[in-house]
Amino acid sequence: MAVLALDTSAAVAVALVDDDGGRLAARASAERRRHAESLAPLIAEVLAEAGVDRTDLTAVVGGTGPAPFTGLRVGLVTARTLALSLGIDLLGVPSIDALAVQAVADLGLQPGDEVLAVTDARRKEVYWARYRVVAHEGPHGVPVVETLAGPDVQKAADVAAAGLDPPAEPGGRLAVVGEGAALYPDDLSLDEDAPLVPDATVLARVALARRDAGAPLPAEPLYLRRPDVQEPAGTKRSLPSTGGTA
Repeated sequence: MAVLALDTSAAVAVALVDDDGGRLAARASAERRRHAESLAPLIAEVLAEAGVDRTDLTAVVGGTGPAPFTGLRVGLVTARTLALSLGIDLLGVPSIDALAVQAVADLGLQPGDEVLAVTDARRKEVYWARYRVVAHEGPHGVPVVETLAGPDVQKAADVAAAGLDPPAEPGGRLAVVGEGAALYPDDLSLDEDAPLVPDATVLARVALARRDAGAPLPAEPLYLRRPDVQEPAGTKRSLPSTGGTA
C-alpha cells in the first residue's frame, strides 16, 4: 500500500511513500508557471517507478500552502479528485509546516531551537510562520514542531523587524529557511544548507504522523489574501416603475 503526496505551493513536487513513510519514489519540477502541465506526468512517473497502481493508494496528501491562488489550486484540486475517485482519504498539511520540519532534520536542530520558515508570496511579500522544535524525531521519524506565530503574509522587512527575536529557550538557535529568505537577503539571513522549498516526501510523513496522532488534517487552501483575478461586483438593478398614479 502507498500514500501519494502532492505540493504545488512553490515548485511542483510529488512523492510516493509506504504506509510507514518510507520513500518509494519522488519527482520535482522547478516550473512555476505551468503547474497543471507538470503535475500529471510527475504522478505517472512516481507510480511507474515504484510499480504501484493508483488503486493501491491508501491516501492522498495535499500541501495546503500558503501560496498564490493559481498554483496552489492545481495541486489541491488534483489531490481531491484522486481521493474522491479512489474512495480514499485526503490529508491536508500546510506546505510551510513541512518546510519547517525538513529544516529540523537538515540543520540538526534540537528541542528548544526555533525555525522561521519564509516562502515567496510575490508582490514583494513573503509568507512566513515561526515554529519551536519539540522533538528532533517523532513518529515515522518525523521531527515534531509547534507553531508559535503565523502563517501570515507581509513584506520581508516587516517580518525581519518583528520576527527575528532569539528563542525563549536559553541557548536556543533561530534558523531562517525557505526561498523567501533567499529572495530578500538584505532583510532575512538564510541559514547555510537551509531547505528552500517543501519536500513532498516530508509532507507525506508529516501527514502520516499527524493522522496517527489523531490531529485534524483539513485540505482547505491557505491563500491568506484574495486572488489577483476576481469577478467584478454585480451592478444593482432598480425595481421597474409601475407608471401608476395615486
